[in-house]
Amino acid sequence: MPAKAVYEKRNHVFYITINRPEVLNCVDSETADLLTDAWRTFRDDDDALVAVITGAGDKAFCTGADLKQASQGWLGIKEDRFRVQLQNLEGFLGYTLGVDIYKPMIAAINGYCLAGGLEIACMCDIRLAADHAQLGILNRRWNIGLGDGGTQRLWRIVGLGRALELIITGRLIDVEEALRIGLVNEVVPRGQLMARASQLAEQICQLPQGAIRSDKEALIRGIGRPLAEGFAIEAEAFRTLAFRADSLTEGARAFLEKRKPRWQQHGL
Repeated sequence: MPAKAVYEKRNHVFYITINRPEVLNCVDSETADLLTDAWRTFRDDDDALVAVITGAGDKAFCTGADLKQASQGWLGIKEDRFRVQLQNLEGFLGYTLGVDIYKPMIAAINGYCLAGGLEIACMCDIRLAADHAQLGILNRRWNIGLGDGGTQRLWRIVGLGRALELIITGRLIDVEEALRIGLVNEVVPRGQLMARASQLAEQICQLPQGAIRSDKEALIRGIGRPLAEGFAIEAEAFRTLAFRADSLTEGARAFLEKRKPRWQQHGL
């Protein structure tokens, strides 16, 4: 029986696939564990520079938690230990509450992106969507809340008013509206989604990775902090980057000498 989530590295791109097309790629506890392992592997692999996550088939990216399993208890969390386990949880759907991955992450949304699936997409930095995709917080209809970062990430992406509307109404939106409100970055013809995601990932891999990661880290760590604290975080990240190997000096020399930089270890 095939694994419910699979991952592989091709060149420097790390591909993660939620592999349950028969149930629209909803996530049960086994799938969540596999996704957690995938994200940690990507985080810790020095040769994996960019991640792309998608769903198997062409009907769904992910439709959230497996409600068949949830109807028997929340993804394996025992009731008498619910609060303790919840406090230590890294996300119901696989490391969605982790905030220590500073490498670029791309969501390739190939169909329905609903409930927790939208939360998985929102944990990524860039969201590409096939032209038939539909997105929404449909778990609202079953009195199921957002537990994988949606209440914190969605409004930071689309703004408070739009996020509250989507959260409260639970309505389904098409890719045109998702693009208009900034929920997705780009709409791609249905059969070209993964090719475009791979192209973008490989383009990012060609860039020196140090500045990308330090800037992403500063942005994430600075969210919600006073401006002066954010400046301090940025300065810390910038100085750390500047004193790594050849990061700043090689880039400046290459610019002045009108040549391509010769990075060591991907410019880290």
